[in-house]
Amino acid sequence: MKHAFRRGSGWGIPGGFMEKGEQPEDAIRRELREEAGLEVEDARLVAVRTLAATQQVEILFLARPLRAGDARAASAEVSAVEWFERGALPTGLSKDQRRLIDLALETAARRGE
Repeated sequence: MKHAFRRGSGWGIPGGFMEKGEQPEDAIRRELREEAGLEVEDARLVAVRTLAATQQVEILFLARPLRAGDARAASAEVSAVEWFERGALPTGLSKDQRRLIDLALETAARRGE
């Protein structure tokens, strides 16, 4: 999705902050629903990392959309939602975001998904 408010805006994987008392899987489902109008199934944990500079913990999930055709910019935080082939990711996508996408897809391949 193309983020409208994120510093250095541009294309990136969906994300957001957890609400107090919210479980990580519930948070990613909520964020995808709020920002891209998507409902997902088979949400699977891929990785967890800490970011010292921002004092954050990132939890990376891989999930399947129930209806990929429903994806749309559904909030003011997102200016566009599109699907891309792995070899045709958009320009402006950071190296870190590309690395996270590769990690998720490689993890899925190892699991036979």
